[in-house]
Amino acid sequence: MEHIVSSRRSMIGIASTGLLSVAAIGILGNAPALARTHGRKPGTAAHQGDIDILNVALGLELEAIEAYQIGAESGLLQKPVLDVALLFQGHHKGHRDALASAITQLGGHPVSPKSRAEYLTSLNIAAIKTQEDVLRLAQAHEKGAANAYIGVIPSFGSRDLAQVSARIAADEAAHWALLSSTLGEGLPKAALMFG
Repeated sequence: MEHIVSSRRSMIGIASTGLLSVAAIGILGNAPALARTHGRKPGTAAHQGDIDILNVALGLELEAIEAYQIGAESGLLQKPVLDVALLFQGHHKGHRDALASAITQLGGHPVSPKSRAEYLTSLNIAAIKTQEDVLRLAQAHEKGAANAYIGVIPSFGSRDLAQVSARIAADEAAHWALLSSTLGEGLPKAALMFG
């Protein structure tokens, strides 16, 4: 799970080096008109920092998709947990598609998924033996992703981009909450659970 924290740090670290452009905001928010109104059109070159932040986020989404796929194929997940895992995987695919589209429209190249063997190693899948193990891996990933998206919000110069990041963070937080409930864990007593 250390690499999850490392990915989160990478995303926040890149975000701290610069703000996403208004063009990135418009494209990520599925609002190309917003990009045009601020002097950039989809397909024009953007600040490399914009693309770097989006690619780190895309990498997190690709990892989540593969983690849920590995869990689904493991035979360890029982219904209805399996159905929920596939639902969450679908959400991450939606995030992936939005991020990849934004990167491409900004003139960048979306990162490619790692190989199955790389994910098996980085996710320490050899240690996964039970349904609870799968759920704990997913729970840790969802919390790391929520924190990563929340962590970059202060770097945004636009409320629109902050809103997009918050929307994705809310998805991740909802996943984390349901996974925690499934694991029989109550919510933390302290407020400000993320970030």
